[in-house]
Amino acid sequence: MTPRTAQAAPRHGRRRASHSMATVIGETVALLDESGETALTFRALAARLGGGVASIYWYVDNKDELLDRATDHILGEVVDQTDGFADTDDPITDLRAVAIALFAAVVERPWLGQYLMRDNGTQPNGMRMYETLGRHVMRLGLSPRDTFHGVSAVLGFVIGTATDLGQQVPAEVRNGTVSGEELIARAADQWRSLDPDEHPFVHYIVDEFAAHDDADQFRAGLDLVLAGLRLQADA
Repeated sequence: MTPRTAQAAPRHGRRRASHSMATVIGETVALLDESGETALTFRALAARLGGGVASIYWYVDNKDELLDRATDHILGEVVDQTDGFADTDDPITDLRAVAIALFAAVVERPWLGQYLMRDNGTQPNGMRMYETLGRHVMRLGLSPRDTFHGVSAVLGFVIGTATDLGQQVPAEVRNGTVSGEELIARAADQWRSLDPDEHPFVHYIVDEFAAHDDADQFRAGLDLVLAGLRLQADA
């Protein structure tokens, strides 16, 4: 029984359900990906599983535990992926690859960010991810303090940016009334209409904003964080 497979001991003393923990967590992730956290209820999950609500309580105590285990399941997939990465001679390059893999998993799931890396005993893969990032930063030869701060900076930037970029899109974009590109263009036009004396920064970068790509924006910001780590190591 390993943390990656989202296995957990069923609740003893309850009537055995017809599904498995892996099935419960898999359907939970599918429901969250399709409809978001607000749609996740035990009743909705039970309907997908083809059983009663009581059967879910055989595996988890409450919705928070269900969300934590679903999050750990996704983290396990990222850990499996990054464990397959071969180390290079440059720890910054390897750290960047892990950070991008984690970002890709979080940005597609608006529900995921707030449940990541919660140290509550149900997310062992969170610690595995923390160790993976930390191992690469340790290769820079920094002090324990700077290593801790370095991992925190990278992790905070990845999760924070992915959560921000992965927010639920406006209803007009979801229903196809307006495209994402049109929404950005509308915002850019609003920025251009602002007084340039009061908003010099906005006018300076508005053309970049109008044509930006979210993934490129993330990678550029990540490279700035990693460049700071490299300078710290070189010093």
